[in-house]
Amino acid sequence: MSEAPVALVTGAGTGIGSACCRRLAAAGFRVGVHYRCSEAAAHRLAAELPGAFTLQADLARPEEVEALIVALKEAANRLDVLVNNAGFNVNAPLPAMKLDDYDAVAALTRGTWYLTKLAVRRFMLRQGAGRIINVSSVVGHTGNAGQVPYTMAKAGLDALTKSLAQELAGRSILVNSVAPGFIDTDMTRELPEGIREGVLQRVPLGRMGQAEEVAEVVQFLASGATYVHGSVLHVNGGLYGG
Repeated sequence: MSEAPVALVTGAGTGIGSACCRRLAAAGFRVGVHYRCSEAAAHRLAAELPGAFTLQADLARPEEVEALIVALKEAANRLDVLVNNAGFNVNAPLPAMKLDDYDAVAALTRGTWYLTKLAVRRFMLRQGAGRIINVSSVVGHTGNAGQVPYTMAKAGLDALTKSLAQELAGRSILVNSVAPGFIDTDMTRELPEGIREGVLQRVPLGRMGQAEEVAEVVQFLASGATYVHGSVLHVNGGLYGG
């Protein structure tokens, strides 16, 4: 019996990350459920999925990223798919935004880059194959008032995808992005009703997406899509076409 492929999903305790874990587990992956502070949710999720395990790390701290890689090696000794889903946002207009707020968002972006670097070097290059899937956002393409650091970070993930795809094209490591639009998650539920309705009016399908609909595309990139590389797949109900 062949060894099950391993997928690591960051920010997996809730929302899109949780849906990705379920979808990948159903597709036969052994899933690493990463969390920063959603410990109870992450452990409940891992308990539901065959062979799943949890990994805790603040990705903004390089030493914790390094420890995560060590823990992953001990838990699974391989990594076939890395889903960079973890995100962080601070809402404020530019004149009111503090430098610390910007730094908090940027630190997670740096941590995602560092985790990807270590995952490629320690696992995928040695294995001779792998998949990297970055979960970005429609706002990285359209912009969004009051979210300058967040939109910069999400646009940066798509830039990472395109550059890394060129670097790894000859290494059998496929790199792609999934850019969700207005998805029904805890983050969007916190928006004032007027803003929610305003966004919905711009979505041709007339509804919010579900986390499972994003996870479906992530799973496609993780286990199929053998000729999809360096691409950004938009999942937004027609809000933005790319």
